[in-house]
Amino acid sequence: MKLKFALFAFAATGLLTASINAQSYVITNARIVTVSGPTIENGTVVVRDGLIEAVGVDVKPPADAQVFDGAGLTVYPGFVDGLTSVGMQSPRTPTPAPAGGGGAAAQQAAPQTNSNYPAGLRPELDATEDLRGGDAQFETNRNAGFTTVVTVGRTGIFNGRSAIINLAGDAVSGMIVKAPFAEHVSFATISGQYPGSLLGTFSALRQMFLDAQRLQGLQKMYAANPRGMKRPDTDQSLEALFPILNKQMPIVFNANRENEIIRALDFAKEFNLKAIIAGGQEAWKVSDRLIAQDVPVLLSLNFPKRTAAASADADPDTMDMLRFRAETPKTAARLQQAGVRFAFQSGGLTTLSEFFTNAGKAVENGLARDAAIRSMTLGSAEILGVSDRLGSVEKGKIANLTVVKGDLFGKDRLVSNVFVDGRPFEQKAPPADKPRPPGGTAPGALPQVGGNYSIAIEIPGQQLTGTLALTQQAAVITGSLQTQLRTSPVKDGKVTAEGFSFAATVEFGGSQIEVFVKGTVTGNQVSGTVDLPQGTVPFSGTRNP
Repeated sequence: MKLKFALFAFAATGLLTASINAQSYVITNARIVTVSGPTIENGTVVVRDGLIEAVGVDVKPPADAQVFDGAGLTVYPGFVDGLTSVGMQSPRTPTPAPAGGGGAAAQQAAPQTNSNYPAGLRPELDATEDLRGGDAQFETNRNAGFTTVVTVGRTGIFNGRSAIINLAGDAVSGMIVKAPFAEHVSFATISGQYPGSLLGTFSALRQMFLDAQRLQGLQKMYAANPRGMKRPDTDQSLEALFPILNKQMPIVFNANRENEIIRALDFAKEFNLKAIIAGGQEAWKVSDRLIAQDVPVLLSLNFPKRTAAASADADPDTMDMLRFRAETPKTAARLQQAGVRFAFQSGGLTTLSEFFTNAGKAVENGLARDAAIRSMTLGSAEILGVSDRLGSVEKGKIANLTVVKGDLFGKDRLVSNVFVDGRPFEQKAPPADKPRPPGGTAPGALPQVGGNYSIAIEIPGQQLTGTLALTQQAAVITGSLQTQLRTSPVKDGKVTAEGFSFAATVEFGGSQIEVFVKGTVTGNQVSGTVDLPQGTVPFSGTRNP
């Protein structure tokens, strides 16, 4: 339904001729959840030059402002996703060097570096070097209500240094709120070389931190009095650990299960690090340690669910997995009751609508509603160290605002508009139903999508080719998605009158990520989209005979 709020109008004239590039906007007659203070049931927010100029009950709209009528709507601080790979370029496949290994081609295939560590163990990698600008790629996230995210790569043991970005801007420099934010670590392995086991991963991490401590000490001694002392080596990988050892930069450990979290806490305690747990689905089991070490949690809302299609032939879930699935929605409430600081993050969800659905499930399982909202606004900003500029509707803060019709955690939720750095973005209305062509699928009937398709996925900078094999039984599809990366079984496959959808787990650089595929079949042609952590990309293909 078209909302009054979607109209750009001058308050005095009511005309629609104002420039969309105006620097002053006003939202009137809206319910305003400030988060940092009491909720204003009927108030006004003034936005000028990218900042919140005023907020309150008796605020008068400036004469030069575009006015949005927010009657029946709620204004929240822009929602923050505490961990994503949004905006990051997809991993590039290295060009193999020619036989013989020499020459310029070999140098291009293996760039020179002063690191003594293999790819995957290089903490110096920086998200800002792989970020790309452009408003269009963030549309899905903005439409869900997000204005700010933490973004970082998902591959390797060291995922690299993350950046906090606002989701608008043609240039990367205009998107960055804070960079670098933190170093990110996953308890992964490196395929085909050391460390090839989790035991080796912990050993390698510990040795690198010990070596970094030693190197920093030698460099300080040499800087103080170099005479008579051998010049210390330089190593950008070890030097990237200096600010972490000095507690100038936090380190984020990706850990969900209790034993992983304990290992991360032990590691942080050994080296006296400023740590954050990301994932944290069993963090409630170690609440006392999290409080004692002042370690917050970026809590994943990607709740575990059954991955195999329910059938008589499917292996039953273990009791541990059943318990894990049942207890995870209760984690947020338990952390709140224990006094652990936490914020929400999407954790690789296949659809961002699940973020709010699962936040609602956390509320149903005991989390206070206000705490849930705080965990995606000011609570996030506090953990990320940007609460002086983001996270609440306050005068002087960045004008990141999310405007919602309906219950934020309900099925009737609609994000009508967001403001990012003071720029308004309107939720695009869903496309109107197209008339059914002669001979087309009857309304309500299920299309026939089964078959084997040769497809191409258009990832920015490269094309990923593969095969999509679908087997259809009424409204259920099974099968596989095969690319040069791996073969991934179809999960939660469904067919509707509009087309088909399924989830899959794919592998990028040794790390597994969840993707969500939506498509339609017309004749022998298939097309659709793949939702990646970096954004949404198109795919198309042809049915094989």
